[in-house]
Amino acid sequence: MSCCAASSSSPVLANPRGGFAASCSTRRNHRVIFLGSRQFSPIIYSPARRASSRLSRREVIAFAGQQSWDIGRFVRTLYFFNGPPNPLKIVESILSSFTGSAPGEVPKKMESSDVVLVTGATGGVGRRVVDILWNKGIPARNEEKARSMLGPDVDLIIGDVTKENSLDPKYFKGIKKVVNAVSVIVGPKEGDTPDRQKYKQGIKFFEPEIKGPSPEMVEYLGMQNLINAVKNSVGLTEGKLLFGGTGNLSGKIVWGALDDVVMGGVSESTFQIQPTGSETDGPTGLFKGTVSTSNNGGFTSIRTKNFTVPEDLSAYDGIELRVKGDGRRYKLIVRTSFEWDTVGYIASFDTTKGEWQSVKLPFSSLNPVFRARTMPDAAPFDASNVTSLQLMFSKFEYDGKLNPTFTEGPFELPFSSIRAYINEPITPRFVHVSSAGVTRPERPGLDLSKQPPAVRMNKELGSILTYKLKGEDLIRESGIPYTIVRPCALTEEPAGADLIFDQGDNITGKISREEIAFICVAALASPNAVEKTFEVKSTVPFSEPFVVDPSNPPPEKDYDVYFKELKAGITDSVIGI
Repeated sequence: MSCCAASSSSPVLANPRGGFAASCSTRRNHRVIFLGSRQFSPIIYSPARRASSRLSRREVIAFAGQQSWDIGRFVRTLYFFNGPPNPLKIVESILSSFTGSAPGEVPKKMESSDVVLVTGATGGVGRRVVDILWNKGIPARNEEKARSMLGPDVDLIIGDVTKENSLDPKYFKGIKKVVNAVSVIVGPKEGDTPDRQKYKQGIKFFEPEIKGPSPEMVEYLGMQNLINAVKNSVGLTEGKLLFGGTGNLSGKIVWGALDDVVMGGVSESTFQIQPTGSETDGPTGLFKGTVSTSNNGGFTSIRTKNFTVPEDLSAYDGIELRVKGDGRRYKLIVRTSFEWDTVGYIASFDTTKGEWQSVKLPFSSLNPVFRARTMPDAAPFDASNVTSLQLMFSKFEYDGKLNPTFTEGPFELPFSSIRAYINEPITPRFVHVSSAGVTRPERPGLDLSKQPPAVRMNKELGSILTYKLKGEDLIRESGIPYTIVRPCALTEEPAGADLIFDQGDNITGKISREEIAFICVAALASPNAVEKTFEVKSTVPFSEPFVVDPSNPPPEKDYDVYFKELKAGITDSVIGI
């Protein structure tokens, strides 16, 4: 009878340090399988012995001083992570586990880019923002419909913020930041030129009216749609909670033990929720167990089932764990493939005994590893396609090195949260062009005769400023790092005039669209602009045109000087949020 790794009449027999059958011989009542090409003690299976043995049928009979292997736990582990067993898949998994064959799937290389999405890119401000970004070498993606205006070097995305179904998620792949210059269209009642010269000049007054969708649709509902579309791509100030007392992926994340039983070992671990185990007496996760080097084992771990949909963490810079240490070194393993046995991206971390600590593991520190061997030719870690997480305590580090803190026996690691984080200092991810005057329509005692037309005519213009303020509030409540720019009357004059930045929504005046575009782009890179709302105007009076010598234009300003003087949380002169 020929030798095989498994058959219907015999359990799987394996040695955790060798390969499967290199040779076999059949004797009267015993089948002897010699594993691998090196010297090993054989594992013997006896049909006659099986009938009278008191050992569980789930355990492989082992000699030469080894502990019995719980094959039942091995099968349950496979079932938990892979669903109902496919015999062929199980045999393949076992064979590869013992022979050290290559991973079943090699992750594809990530296409990384830091794209800025510019919405309203055909408007006066948006078009200039695209030009400035392009001149600075920053890739820009717009969402409007004028290829001829923007040229062939800008990705064209056709979308409408008032129509949620037009904001296809594929448009936002790779986007890290947004400049939103979308605004409700206002024009003279008497009509305008095809290029909207009457509206754009910003000096002479024409009786206005709303053209197209209402302020509610554009400034409020449109903002809601846009935030929902980009939120996962641009990231949150507080990070993305993957596991925690109030997060836990809305209950979708499921942990299970994945121990050295998969390679013949006897170590055993579990995942538990402790209702009052955290540092604030709230719930916490607990990774605990007993690790043994018997049968050439030496590791325990807990791993999540594959996420139903991969987590896109490309907006973030790493993963942070909040753990109570025990003085041991652990590993975090992040996978980017749905395959059961493939490359994992791993970082080791040390803990301090008896202390709660935050452990930050940058994505750049994750090394591609397959069965404790580094894989230098593997693709870079793809943060946009995270499929599972794993915590491990192991005797082994990588490439034959050992964990210097490893000891056999019981261990436990409480962990209250796992989140993706953004590196500090955080810069704005969403820069929004709003309008001065948004808080004034409801302000008591305001002399409307001294206010701009939009304030005086707020109701006639569909409550335009009211809905602009509601849109601002959505941004502030979203958790996205933001800057809100409130320009006074916009003109077609060049940038370069002296400026006044203010807060409290009190100033009136004018400012060029070009200047606002420069301010928006500068805010994207400035930690001093985060979570700040401000108004801005030039010092040039309405009655005085501002011009520059084209042969000697003024230098670009250092807008960070202005950002530093602003305070976070101020929205108007009465209320500071």
